[in-house]
Amino acid sequence: MDLSMRWLADYVDCECDIKRFCADMTMSGSKVEAYEAEGEYLSNVVVGKVLSSEPHPDSDHMFVTMVDVGEGEPVQIVTGAQNVNVGDYVPVAKHKSTVLHEGKTVKITKGKLRGVASNGMLCSLAELGLTVNDFPYAIEAGIFILGDDCDKTVGMDIKEAIGFDDTKVEFEITSNRPDCMSVIGLAREAAATFNAPLNVKKPEFKGIDGNIDDMLSVKVENTELCPRYMAGIVKNVRTKPSPRWLRERLRACGVRPINNFVDITNFVMLEYGHPMHAFDLRYVDGTSIVVRNAKAGEKITTLDGTERELSEEMLVIADANKPVAVAGVMGGEYSGIMDDTTTVVFESACFDGASVRTTAKKLGMRTEASSRYEKGLNPNNCYDALMRAFQLVEELDAGDVVATFADVDNGEKAHKTVEFDAKWINDFLGTDIPESTMVEYLTRLGFEVKDGMVVSPYYRIDIECKADVAEEVARIYGYNNIPSTIINGVAKAQRTPKQKFEKKIKNAMLAMGVNEISTFSFISPKYFDKINLPADSKLRNTVVITNPLGEDTSVMRTTILPSVCEVLSRNYNFRNAECAVFELGNEYIPVEDEVLPVEPLRLGIGMYNTDNSVDFFTLKGIIEGVLDKAGAVEYDIERADSNCTFDEVASFHPGRVAVIKIDGEEIGIFGELHPDVLDNYSIGTRAYAAKINIPELMAKANVEKKYTPLPKFPATTRDISVVCDDSIPVAQIEKAIKKAVGKILEKITLFDVYKGKQIEEGKKSVSYSISMRSHEGTLTDEQADKAMEKALKALSEMDITLRM
Repeated sequence: MDLSMRWLADYVDCECDIKRFCADMTMSGSKVEAYEAEGEYLSNVVVGKVLSSEPHPDSDHMFVTMVDVGEGEPVQIVTGAQNVNVGDYVPVAKHKSTVLHEGKTVKITKGKLRGVASNGMLCSLAELGLTVNDFPYAIEAGIFILGDDCDKTVGMDIKEAIGFDDTKVEFEITSNRPDCMSVIGLAREAAATFNAPLNVKKPEFKGIDGNIDDMLSVKVENTELCPRYMAGIVKNVRTKPSPRWLRERLRACGVRPINNFVDITNFVMLEYGHPMHAFDLRYVDGTSIVVRNAKAGEKITTLDGTERELSEEMLVIADANKPVAVAGVMGGEYSGIMDDTTTVVFESACFDGASVRTTAKKLGMRTEASSRYEKGLNPNNCYDALMRAFQLVEELDAGDVVATFADVDNGEKAHKTVEFDAKWINDFLGTDIPESTMVEYLTRLGFEVKDGMVVSPYYRIDIECKADVAEEVARIYGYNNIPSTIINGVAKAQRTPKQKFEKKIKNAMLAMGVNEISTFSFISPKYFDKINLPADSKLRNTVVITNPLGEDTSVMRTTILPSVCEVLSRNYNFRNAECAVFELGNEYIPVEDEVLPVEPLRLGIGMYNTDNSVDFFTLKGIIEGVLDKAGAVEYDIERADSNCTFDEVASFHPGRVAVIKIDGEEIGIFGELHPDVLDNYSIGTRAYAAKINIPELMAKANVEKKYTPLPKFPATTRDISVVCDDSIPVAQIEKAIKKAVGKILEKITLFDVYKGKQIEEGKKSVSYSISMRSHEGTLTDEQADKAMEKALKALSEMDITLRM
């Protein structure tokens, strides 16, 4: 919504500069996007009076003029315009001035035209950034000759002289505040924000004798989609340009002036936020207006000259034979005001917002009217809008208004009421605002507080509950004045166990130097092929989006792995030498006979380094760190086999992929990505990825932390090296040692794996450091040696021998 500050001043005096106005209006809830001064690209352009005009001595189409610009001595200016005469008042761009040319600002300096000095330029409307719609008496291709509606004080800044010095403020109006899609609505907000008087007068008109029932009948067949329809008649229409003050206000609000009748409807729409329409009575067959649903296959040619086919759910304004307008969207081709129009029907109606929105979308049309109706207007606004239109018709001498009018009113009359509870509002906001102050704020906003209730003005359709009333109090009190406190509700806000667990996972990942990412939940079906997902995989059964942005975002992901791979690919192709990322995101798994899918949370991890300093064991270490922080005490990391429950196993390099098991249940998979997957994602180095099922991990984890005192007795360390088959996982060896050593085992650390000449083919040497400690006393060498004997015995049963 563009607001003219000059127009606003008709209703409220804010007594502040534009910067403070924008800042305070934003803080009170009316967000300002930007402001712009009209004609700010013009400088050093003034009103001048032509004193003389002589033919150029060396040109058959140029003239040498002497122009008074209020500097004592007249200036000489050469012009090629044919419409300039002695005594005319014109815009003069003096030496070192700026004007507009083909949409760009250009600088004007003195020079010579065919040998004759020219100390400036006489300006056309285009060079001022205006059109003949702004000044209908001007010549489009000639110099702008100032008319009687301009100030002709010589030397005056041209912007001030022609009323091109307004300031336009652009507001972002939220969908729940259609009342602010109007000058009066924003004036109400400004009056409340600056605690200034609001001067909005009740529109009145005199009218001429006549009974509208003798000239027009009105019938509303669908009262749900049209709760109120008002119509009035203007006779003896006198179509002509609007006065300058009205053209200025329309221009500042971004609307092109056309003629007095069209301008009146646009003016009222901007002023009251209520769209209006005018019909030429000649083209209303049977002099009857019927508000009804369109008939199947019925067609209408709208004002833009396009024939459109209507459907039965669309609401139309029809005469006795045909539709003459699409309700709330656009009129028909014969509904406009023409030069020979003599009698006009003014329409002021209220239509259902959802219906207007649906109709506008199906017809591929969105107009100023539809954008207002679709947000929801109140039927009570119809009366003031029609009265204001009649008042302007009389003020502009645009015709004779018939004193009576039609009013089919089925709208809701009762004002919305909400309980007023000052204590609840203070508890809700965390403030200590006196009740009397709250009442004063609400009164400034047009509310009435009586009998413990807040009564909303009819135009505030957004007030539904006590929280809405609290918001009204808060925005006038000032959001910046509300202290930062925890909400004083029934219970203090706190994280759920699930949120605490997720935070613990995130903190663990960030502490290990892995960056968090957030990707789209909707992906392309082609992503499943890119990660080598089997053709019969259950993960290919997806939730399909009915209105996707495109094929690349047409289904909900059933695995988080492609999202992680996309980020790795993007970083690699942006020449980032290393990347380590994670995402806590949902997968969307369809459930048979259910409308909604289940949305399990997954931890996705991806990493690479072009110098190959990252490998399988780097990722394994990160995963072990996460499991430790999550409270997973007992878990196994095993080679993924053909019985793996993760369909993503095909995405990983065979032999370089492992699963994480807790109590025999697979809760995660990780490893090096398959070379084909790397090719599919254009990753030219080894990359690693993981997926962990968070709900399953949380169910298995021990979230309670027990206090463990510092040890009182020293630890005893033993190092061993064993030889085993190359196929035996080191995790299996560690598990056997832990079980054999028992409760005195404090820590077991793998510090070497060796294959070489001194080791038999198909074998490997594995070395561990085993730390043991007792909390009952200092371990003796005998106790430590006995524990190591048990470990070696357990290993021998696995055909693992001590390396000599």
